[in-house]
Amino acid sequence: MQSFKVVRKGLQRGFTLIEIMVVVIILGILVSLIAPNVFGVLDDAEVTATRIQIRNLSVALDTYRMNHSRYPTTEQGLEILIEPPGRNRGYIDSIPRDSWNNEFEYRAPGERGDYDLYSYGRDGQEGGEGLDADLGNWADE
Repeated sequence: MQSFKVVRKGLQRGFTLIEIMVVVIILGILVSLIAPNVFGVLDDAEVTATRIQIRNLSVALDTYRMNHSRYPTTEQGLEILIEPPGRNRGYIDSIPRDSWNNEFEYRAPGERGDYDLYSYGRDGQEGGEGLDADLGNWADE
């Protein structure tokens, strides 16, 4: 028996530099169009998560008030919600931090109500706009 060896020439073809550059440029354009939308959604999620944490802490503060006839003082702070006097269990297990890993601020009596519970936003400083704006229990947004 004879064996035949078939030699194929010209069938192996790679990508040219131009083709690779065109694909990279197209991917760059797609990323530049999509990335701002993705980051905008992530920023909105951080703000929403911080507002939810403020609401949850507000519920714990309101429950504390129902049981003790007053809100915790500024000096007692939010820590009193973990081990309140006269109770075996706290109202919360731990004090959460805002979405930017900053501590929540608490003041009672507050300037805007019985108490003020707020986050200074992304920059961690009072005031600001956009993601740096303060978020508090007084904002019904």
